[in-house]
Amino acid sequence: QVQLVESGGGLVQAGDSLRLSCAASGGTFNSYNMGWFRQAPGKEREFVAAVSRWSGSFTYYADSVKGRFTISRDNAKNTVYLQMNSLKPEDTAVYCCAADKGGSSGNWYSPWHYDYWGQGTQVTVSS
Repeated sequence: QVQLVESGGGLVQAGDSLRLSCAASGGTFNSYNMGWFRQAPGKEREFVAAVSRWSGSFTYYADSVKGRFTISRDNAKNTVYLQMNSLKPEDTAVYCCAADKGGSSGNWYSPWHYDYWGQGTQVTVSS
């Protein structure tokens, strides 16, 4: 039913920028709260950013990325973006987007809050 497909990952150098995209299909995208998570080898999945449904009036960021990353959504394109600036080696991870269809209690910062997940895109930042 609902599918999320990430794109835009790659290998970059520290200080570079990258823009990730997550295209959704099979659902009502504009009614979903959307989030980005990342996971590095040997580490737990980590919250990165989230944007509220509809007009995306509310955004949330992990302290580690605040000021460098920007999450946004384009409901006409059923797509959520993650603009990543001033990348650091510690940003290296597989980045996954997630959709929360709403209606349930939970914390946007927790992966358990989300109903659908993409397969992820690799971001590697060299020093």
